Amino acid sequence: MNQNPVEISRALSDVKYEIRGQLANHALELEKRGYEIVSLNIGNPGLYGFRTPETMRLAMIENLGQAEPYCHQQGIFPAREAVVMQQQSRGIQNVSADEVFIGNGVSELIDLSLRALLNAGDEVLVPSPDYPLWSAAVTLNGGIVRHYPCPRDNAFQPDLTAMAALLTPKTRALVVINPNNPSGAVYSRQLLADIVQFAEQHNLVLLADEIYDQMTYDEAEFVPLATLVRNTLCLTYSGLSKVYRACGYRVGWTVVGGDTERGGDLLHAMELLAALRLCSNVPGQWAVQTALGGFQSIRDLVVPGGRLYQQRQTIIDCVAASPHLEMVTPMGAMYAFIQLKKNIAAKIDDQAFALQLLEEKHVLVAPGSSFNTDYKDHFRITMLPDSETLHDVFGRIDALLTPLA
Repeated sequence: MNQNPVEISRALSDVKYEIRGQLANHALELEKRGYEIVSLNIGNPGLYGFRTPETMRLAMIENLGQAEPYCHQQGIFPAREAVVMQQQSRGIQNVSADEVFIGNGVSELIDLSLRALLNAGDEVLVPSPDYPLWSAAVTLNGGIVRHYPCPRDNAFQPDLTAMAALLTPKTRALVVINPNNPSGAVYSRQLLADIVQFAEQHNLVLLADEIYDQMTYDEAEFVPLATLVRNTLCLTYSGLSKVYRACGYRVGWTVVGGDTERGGDLLHAMELLAALRLCSNVPGQWAVQTALGGFQSIRDLVVPGGRLYQQRQTIIDCVAASPHLEMVTPMGAMYAFIQLKKNIAAKIDDQAFALQLLEEKHVLVAPGSSFNTDYKDHFRITMLPDSETLHDVFGRIDALLTPLA
């Protein structure tokens, strides 16, 4: 009898998602042994007591009777129209419900749109650091990832000169993550205009990941990329998971904007792929209209005195007080991308640090190289835990690193 193991797809050989990878699995093993793990690896608001607005829950309950059949492959009309109205309120006028796709979270829509766009060997410019789903989805759909640097020395802003050096005749698209995960960088209007000019000059499709669009701090301003686009196609991705603290609803959307006259074939391809999966989760879609049209409670969380703002400040203070850590202040999203100082990084890399922190101090973080960097001296944490927990975490980190100093 043949006892050889079942072979897996070779397409997975270059795919990684360490945010829920070996370290996270090891954390689960430790929990089974009775250890309490402080999990800072995932931006999961509900895990830390952030509630979805009650009006959204009620909207789902009131429409459960209409949520039992399949809906249109692009989503229910009230949800798509609510997205259109949000886009219009932001100055994006050339979209209708026909250009909106509702999916099972942004993750599904990233995969769907790249599948519709890419042929084998097509290249996509993706930031480094990036949210690793982007690199994985490009690879799984036959594309080749070209990581353009967003250097720490420039506050993690994209380097357009380095980006231009990566261009080849096979470059099809450019990914922009703003506000950025993992770095917390928020891009200025001028930088975004320069990126758009670059994309239009080279006929690149823009893929704008804006899931953290209302999570900005202090003087940072979020500028929707599609407001600046005229002469190329721009796909904007957002959803309920982060701003509306509804990760488990699995509701995201993408809006096809910019020069939509050139995007007819892509729209038809995306609609075909959407139809093949029949439709996305229907109950959660009934929360979209209420979410986008109702009181934006996120605004109270990101201003001084708000919970996210104060927990971000706790991280800033703890990093400043640590002799072993430094950080570019995050201006958006819900993460801190923290650097080990040189004397520490010379003795332990991010993977070894994260493993030792988990095993000895029972804190789970995401190593910086998980985000497709070429350096190994950063780690990412979410800023969702309360300030008391964060103070405790940094105490454990310093206790681990002090013997290495």
